[in-house]
Amino acid sequence: MAFRDLLGDASVVDEPTSVLHGIFDKSVQSGHDLLLFENITECPGHRVVVNLLTRARLCRAIGIEPEDYIDLLGWAMNNPATPEVVADAEVLECLQEVVDLTKFPIPHHWREDRGRYMSSSVIIAEYNGVRNMSFHRQFLRDSNHVVTRLVPRHLYNMTADARSRGEEVKVAIVNAPDPVCLLAAAMSFDDHIDELTIAAALHERIYDKPLRLVTLPNGIQVPADAEYAMWGRITVENDDEGPYVDITGTVDDVRQEPVIEIDGATHRSNPVFHALIPAEAEHKTLMGLPRAPTIKEAVGKVVNCLDVHMTEGGGGWLAAVVKIKVEKEGDAKLAIEAALAGHRSMKMVTIVDEDIDITDPVRVEWAMMTRWQPDIDTVILSDQKGSSLDPSRHHDGRTAKIGIDATIPLTHDRDGFLSVQ
Repeated sequence: MAFRDLLGDASVVDEPTSVLHGIFDKSVQSGHDLLLFENITECPGHRVVVNLLTRARLCRAIGIEPEDYIDLLGWAMNNPATPEVVADAEVLECLQEVVDLTKFPIPHHWREDRGRYMSSSVIIAEYNGVRNMSFHRQFLRDSNHVVTRLVPRHLYNMTADARSRGEEVKVAIVNAPDPVCLLAAAMSFDDHIDELTIAAALHERIYDKPLRLVTLPNGIQVPADAEYAMWGRITVENDDEGPYVDITGTVDDVRQEPVIEIDGATHRSNPVFHALIPAEAEHKTLMGLPRAPTIKEAVGKVVNCLDVHMTEGGGGWLAAVVKIKVEKEGDAKLAIEAALAGHRSMKMVTIVDEDIDITDPVRVEWAMMTRWQPDIDTVILSDQKGSSLDPSRHHDGRTAKIGIDATIPLTHDRDGFLSVQ
């Protein structure tokens, strides 16, 4: 299933709309409904979609129940597959002779942002035989350069390694591939795992057919039915990146970040650009959903873990609620330690019993107020690795973290803790 096949429920916006705040303003006016813009002022022939991949829409699009997605992603992590490389593909329908990214409908959403940003495009990079696919926002600096924010993960390390040798990293920037590619790209692993093999596993499991890739002129392979693909190089140059409204709804800092020079671009006929709005539900879905299986896997190694939910209040990133079946004294504390280790950017985790709806913040708070004693059921860790998305972190990037045991004590009569509502 291609990205464009998911747009059947979209409300079509026919009136002229500018990439400069116009898409954002109309989304706000609609209550961030699923919108398909057919008349982009600066980019004739290009369309834009926003608010597509919320949790409910994503699960419905790929044909799974929301409660099943964690186990599906966990299965894919442990069962990578090999994509099929094809000679021709839909994404190559409109090769650009002259690169001018300003003619693509890259939006300027929040007025606090530095300018026009690609927020949902993924970067596929290869260096020294290692391939990586991951999300990194890209500021449109000019017609053939973007400045990308790299946090200290695999692509950051690949770039640092290349630069230490005075070399560049070949990349492709891909917008609007199949959603399973976006889910795979949002995953992070301690080891170098080729995220496209995770996407291939998901593709075969969900659609019963292989994930097709096509090779761009610089040798990087990209999903064949993506809407847009750009190829180029992470150069040795840095430039200003930010300010930018990130997933927490706060404005991220201005930093010196790597410049990508774009050597070529291509897109499908009548393309649809995926213009994710930072800090809204779609952003939280794509960042938060793939964290849940890594947390569940980590917690499941020490206790019976039933489910994980990245909370809205934590921006889908900084906080989670973990549901476990308590089988022995100390299970909740073990779960806290494992959860924080399973997602190192997380700042807070709450552990609850199997009777709590972890997607309902009222029920989670109820569990805390009726089952949690702060002086004995709280774990506080100081001087931990923090997230760059947390504006309250210390200047050295460190932070404190908290784990809350809101489970029923094994030493008490369980009936007295159960809700009759």
